[in-house]
Amino acid sequence: MKIACLTLVAVITLAGSARADDPVIVDVAMEHAGNMWTIDVTLAHPDSGWDHYADGWEVLDAAGNRLGYRKLMHPHVAEQPFTRSLRVAISDETRAIFIRPHCSRDGWAGKAVRVEMPR
Repeated sequence: MKIACLTLVAVITLAGSARADDPVIVDVAMEHAGNMWTIDVTLAHPDSGWDHYADGWEVLDAAGNRLGYRKLMHPHVAEQPFTRSLRVAISDETRAIFIRPHCSRDGWAGKAVRVEMPR
């Protein structure tokens, strides 16, 4: 069973605090089997082609350690917003993860999004 982790209120707040061209996390859904989690991240970004597009996102723990990275291999000009998945090992003690998107032109978005672990 997939569990949606962000609410519309959180998305509006996040979108308002981002730079104009930062990728915006629209939704996060998670599904697990043991300590392996499939994380589905939906991003919106004004992709304009190979010179400017959302090219990845990372999953961090509370200490800032990278748990996983999803490289996006091409622009999604005609597919906005779009969702991509990543399988990540996350310990049972972890209470929240942080997801931070990346833009090919502007680098990492200013702030990572906190996502509570559904337990």
